[in-house]
Amino acid sequence: GMTQAAPSAAVFKSKAREALSDPALLQAMERAKGGFVGARRIAIEELAEFESLRDAAQDIKDHVLNHLDLYLERYERKTIENGGHVHWAQTAEEACEIVKKICLDADARLVAKGKSMVSEEMGLNRVLEEAGIEVAETDLGEYIIQLAGESPSHIIAPAIHKTREQITELFYENHKGHGFSERVTRREDIVNEARSVLRNVFARADVGITGANFLVAETGANVIVTNEGNGDLSSTLPRVQIITAGIEKVIPSLDDLSTFLRILSRSATGQEMSAYTTLYAGPRRQGEVEGPTEYHVVLLDNGRSAMLGGSYRSMLRCIRCGACLNHCPVYSAVGGHAYGWVYPGPMGSVLTPLMQGFERSFDLPNACTLNGRCNDVCPVRIPLSDMLRRHRFEQYRRNLNPWLGRRLLSLWAWFARRPRLYQGVVALPVWAMNRFGRGRGVLRRLPGAGGWTGGRDLAVPEKRTFQVQWQAKRDSDA
Repeated sequence: GMTQAAPSAAVFKSKAREALSDPALLQAMERAKGGFVGARRIAIEELAEFESLRDAAQDIKDHVLNHLDLYLERYERKTIENGGHVHWAQTAEEACEIVKKICLDADARLVAKGKSMVSEEMGLNRVLEEAGIEVAETDLGEYIIQLAGESPSHIIAPAIHKTREQITELFYENHKGHGFSERVTRREDIVNEARSVLRNVFARADVGITGANFLVAETGANVIVTNEGNGDLSSTLPRVQIITAGIEKVIPSLDDLSTFLRILSRSATGQEMSAYTTLYAGPRRQGEVEGPTEYHVVLLDNGRSAMLGGSYRSMLRCIRCGACLNHCPVYSAVGGHAYGWVYPGPMGSVLTPLMQGFERSFDLPNACTLNGRCNDVCPVRIPLSDMLRRHRFEQYRRNLNPWLGRRLLSLWAWFARRPRLYQGVVALPVWAMNRFGRGRGVLRRLPGAGGWTGGRDLAVPEKRTFQVQWQAKRDSDA
């Protein structure tokens, strides 16, 4: 079960429609898309061994998934040796309760949070707030959406859907109590204003909570990879440190970590390395000047171990880099919120039905053109589009598809098995579409396909179908 409201079946369609008619969102997505995609391409062209690093990373992940219990136990043992505590949570609720108890036992009034997708998955903030604990998101993007009362729309850039103008207004509304009365519009000024508001949070926080990019079994370290340094302040200043992580985040050794670090930032932001890569392994030791006095790791299952046994196992290789989102035409058009839960884009369309149930997230596997770009860019080679196709098969098998859709599909299948007849039936519509659209080169409207032409034009087809052209070419070559 979920602490956060789970998506209902119809959410995606209505939210996607809304998104497509929101000019500010389209503007924000357009600005963002080019940056990530271009930067990634350049970073990868400059690293000759990128492909072999991908192979190595895939092998390491598969090896860990084959021996997950072993590596998790080794990680736990090292963490306890280092003076930390490890907590195991089967469900999101259980994880929230563990974190809440640690905070209440520490008499925490204020919690500083680094960016953590797992805490979003848990619905943690609401649980802590209901217990009377103030929660402050300290990642700039997370801070912005917290002010706006929203959830992240991207796994590495949570406020990518916001324009700078919208952020100016949010800060103007919310920062008056902190002594800021002007509208700030320049990027540097926005960052500086957030920085001075948040500095106060770090100084006062009783507990710091972060996610983890990796957990290293060999040393018991948790690794955070960031560009802002807020994760480090959340980890070192408060007296209690809590790390929330999915059980699949464990890797064997520091050697393996170097392999992942070389593909993670390049895939995510196109950087060779992000600004901060920090390893924490337990509470403050004798003679150290900073660091928490208590160190807790909460390991969350929440459906992950169920994926281990089945055909979706390779989804657990995911290192949450966001490359699949950045390269997905559907994600780029509608943004992350349309996906209805914390994980958007291709990786979310695979994960959400597995974690939330197929009935509740019916549209996600179908919101995919199967163009396969997500597979091409995934640094650990997860066959995302194959899994989405498997989801569709699963939906069909469980009779979840609407009645009309099922009838039309079986009708199409009947024709497709009879190629001669099929060619005869499609020849006329293809010819007609070519005829009507020739002048412009595109069709603006198509009877019965308003959903397709509502948001885009359809390129005019050739006069004859591909098969007919191909056959003709074969005959002439012969």
